[in-house]
Amino acid sequence: MASSTVPSSQPDRPPRPNLVFRQLRGPRSPAEFAASVRRAAREIGERVSCDARYVHRVEAGEIRCPNYAYERVFLHMFPGRTLTDLGFAPRSSVRGRRRRDDGDTPPAPVGAPALVTGESGGSPEPYDPHHLYDTHHDYEESDVLRRAFMTGGGATVAAASLGPLALAPDASAAQRAVRRPGASDAGALEEAVRRIRVLDDRHGADGLYRRASAPLRAAYALLDAGATRQRTADRLYAGAGELAISVGWLAHDSGRFDDARSHYAEALATARVTGDLGLEAHAFCNTAFLARDAGRPREAVRAAQAAQRAARPLGSPRLMSLLALREAGGWAGLTDRAGCEQALARAQAYFDRGTASADPEWMTFYGEAELEGLEAQCWSALGDWPRAARHARRAAELQDPHFTRNIALYTAELADDLARGGHPDEAAAAGMRVLDLLPEVQSSRVRTILAGTARVLLPHRRAAGVSAFLDRHASLPRPV
Repeated sequence: MASSTVPSSQPDRPPRPNLVFRQLRGPRSPAEFAASVRRAAREIGERVSCDARYVHRVEAGEIRCPNYAYERVFLHMFPGRTLTDLGFAPRSSVRGRRRRDDGDTPPAPVGAPALVTGESGGSPEPYDPHHLYDTHHDYEESDVLRRAFMTGGGATVAAASLGPLALAPDASAAQRAVRRPGASDAGALEEAVRRIRVLDDRHGADGLYRRASAPLRAAYALLDAGATRQRTADRLYAGAGELAISVGWLAHDSGRFDDARSHYAEALATARVTGDLGLEAHAFCNTAFLARDAGRPREAVRAAQAAQRAARPLGSPRLMSLLALREAGGWAGLTDRAGCEQALARAQAYFDRGTASADPEWMTFYGEAELEGLEAQCWSALGDWPRAARHARRAAELQDPHFTRNIALYTAELADDLARGGHPDEAAAAGMRVLDLLPEVQSSRVRTILAGTARVLLPHRRAAGVSAFLDRHASLPRPV
């Protein structure tokens, strides 16, 4: 990916060899082991491009944490083990990291990425193969971002379940005098994006959005101050754009559509200023999603098509797949079944090409579960409740446990599809599973879907389980 990824700021530290993984390979050659990985992937319906080079990089410690496809394959190969048992770092410590050159390192050679169409095409690892250490303490020298991005100890979001959060509430930090920013400031900015994404994956947007405006203001203050090195400036622009999208998503998911639209537009402007096609595609992707949710389906189609034009040179089939799904959602909103089905077919075809090294890091959430979930939303918009329920059920079953918010979302959508499709008892059971997750997940989107389901189920109170669901839903505390 170009300049829209979120890297670490410590490229000069040597990698730590993964000795555990080397022991697990045993007497097999790297090529033989890679072949066994590909066979294991086929056994569980995954498609990975593992080769001897990828195995060498894992054993050398250059790949600190594999992407989700590889994770599922490795856990299938070694039942009962976790990623850390296999010598990898916990995913939460590397979420959102990827290599970027800064002013202190020589530029890496740039080559045009190729589409991965089979098992011989490249090694899809989304996490930085060179930056292997947590750089949190190195950011302490940044006066503004030390206040705006990190806290020591007791800072919490409104919802106690989120616990300590690495975003300080001190909005005034953004207005204070800023020195010329350097690599450590860019690193702090990238760390903030990473932390927001991890927390949103687990808990949803509501408790995060209120705390995110100060870091965003601080990020743009850094841009105004100007970096002395071009590569540092590029990192700052990319980081600020990605942070604007992350904050926009928090607004979007918590129902603040006007705020979200503003943040996405800000990210798009940043992308256009720097010629960053990756950031532009990301901004248009989220704009399309927002337009669909805000009842502007034609705008959703046009934004998704613009995103595809920006993304086409980047060499990421999975990104093109997601953008085709965004387009499908717009066509569904227009009740254009033929247009929707064509976009869905393109999305599936791109998805089947597998992962690629050019996949942007923000897309770690996008796997088969998200594909199923977005298709379910299309069929729901078209009123095909049985088909929508089938895909929503599969999405909830496939979702990685790390993405608690998405599990709640897909299950809420399943409950709604079942209720509208004439299965009140099954809908109530699914709704109960969502209620069990609400103490951990704070998402206005999930609550809104669940409220709609409750309204649909009111006439069916006598059906099995419906009364208990309605009573429990009615007892929920109102969001502040």
